[in-house]
Amino acid sequence: MEDKKIIALYFDRNTEAIERSAERYGSYCKAIARNILQNEQDEEECVNDALLSAWNSIPPSRPENLGAYLGKLTRSKAIDRWRALRREKRGGTAVTVALDEIAEVIPAGDGPEQAVMRKELTQAIHRFLGSLGETERDVFLCRYWYFEDINGICSRFDFSRSKVESMLHRSRYKLKRFLQKEELI
Repeated sequence: MEDKKIIALYFDRNTEAIERSAERYGSYCKAIARNILQNEQDEEECVNDALLSAWNSIPPSRPENLGAYLGKLTRSKAIDRWRALRREKRGGTAVTVALDEIAEVIPAGDGPEQAVMRKELTQAIHRFLGSLGETERDVFLCRYWYFEDINGICSRFDFSRSKVESMLHRSRYKLKRFLQKEELI
């Protein structure tokens, strides 16, 4: 079923919207959750939570790209779940490492000023990603959006570990320079 028809089901408050979303994007959302949580039961729960969030947010939202919308909801739910689990056991997973790497470049904070800053930062990061070559952008997104581990990225692109690590290091450096130029850090 096409995205427009699925979104119409959401607007009609027809529960079939959730079923159709799960059929079309369930595997995609599970892959996102799997990279972050690495636990099948948590993945399932996270995807279900994301579908519930979609139900609660459509309407009034009308996403242009339902797959990206569900992916974003899943990622957000998975990170929230990961943080809750991390508070419980304090571990050093691939997600921890990826977040630590990118935290060196992007400032954190939760106040109202930081909310405005996050919006500007998000727009700047979109511009930055548009400036990268396709492969460099894909490697960057695999690591910092999908939280894929280095070995998975190596396999996906058929690159050596040192090449992937070098690409990521250069990309973070370019991002830092870009954000400094934009006066966001």
